[in-house]
Parts: sequence; C-alpha cells; structure tokens
Amino acid sequence: MMSINKGKEIAEGSSIPATVIAGTTAGSGAGVGAGVVGDQRNPPPLSRYESQKRRDWNTFGQYLRNQRPPVALPQCKANHVLEFLRYLDQFGKTKVHLQGCVFFGQPEPPGPCTCPLRQAWGSLDALIGRLRAAYEENGGLPETNPFASGAIRIYLRELAQASKFSNLDSLMALKIKFQELESVCYWEISR
Repeated sequence: MMSINKGKEIAEGSSIPATVIAGTTAGSGAGVGAGVVGDQRNPPPLSRYESQKRRDWNTFGQYLRNQRPPVALPQCKANHVLEFLRYLDQFGKTKVHLQGCVFFGQPEPPGPCTCPLRQAWGSLDALIGRLRAAYEENGGLPETNPFASGAIRIYLRELAQASKFSNLDSLMALKIKFQELESVCYWEISR
C-alpha cells in the first residue's frame, strides 16, 4: 500500500530505498555456493534518470493497484494518468493563484490566500516523459500509451499557462501573450 510519504518522495524526486532498486538476486537460487564463483558481479549502478524512472513507474503501478477497484496496467487510460497527476498536486509547493484571487497577477503577494499548491509544470512534464518511456520499456505499445495521450498534453499545457500567468501582473501577461502571437505570425510568414 502506497503511503502519503511515498507519493511525496516521487513529487520531490528524493532517493528511493535500496531494496526497490536491488529487486533481482544474483546466482541460481539453489542455495549457498550455487553457480560459478566469478559470475556474481554487481550490476552497473543506474543513472539518476533511470532510478527516477523506475521509482516513478513503481509508484504509478502502486497507485493503480490502490484504486478501488484496482486497475490493471493494460486497462490504464489517460483518465487514470490525469487522476494520478491531480493526486500528486497535494504534495506540490507551487502556489498557483486562481483568476478570482486578489493576488492573481502579483509575483510576490503581500499575504496568504486559499489558492491551491500544485506540482510545478516542469516537474510533471518530466514525470510524464519518464512514465511514457517506462510504459514502452515495460511492453506497452506506443499506440496505446496513456502518457502520450492528447488529454495529457492539454492538461500540461493548461497547467503551464495557469502557472505562467497567475504570478504575473496583467500588463506583463499581456506583453507575453503579444510576443507569443507575434512569434507565431512571424513563423507563419516565413514558411
């Protein structure tokens, strides 16, 4: 059963217990001294990216198993991924001001508000990238990859926009929107 702290580890990118990484055993398992003496080498250490990817994959699998009723990986769809991302928001540290908030558009609000803390867009984007790769490495087909769904891309895009504009004053937000529009027009003209 996944604890709240386990989700927090994933959200914060902390290290995972060595027992999760060392999930395989050396030798044939036939008892002490089984196998050839020189064959019990340590596997090369995983890179930071590979460790995070494995930890994220295991956590997502645990999240699916904890659902009522449990969700088997082949039945996993984009809506399960979206629920997982929303679940991770409870461990977020990024204040995203809602449009009705009196501090909306203020980079450094003078006081507290009730707007939610969320996971940062960049963290979730990286997480989805790792889970997308892990899905296919674990036998999933690219065509059925729920992490590659359009719904996930839309969610991440909306989160990026909300994060981007919630802490900018309205004049700065308008300038950014104008620059984005200008660059799109320039790109269209130069094609």
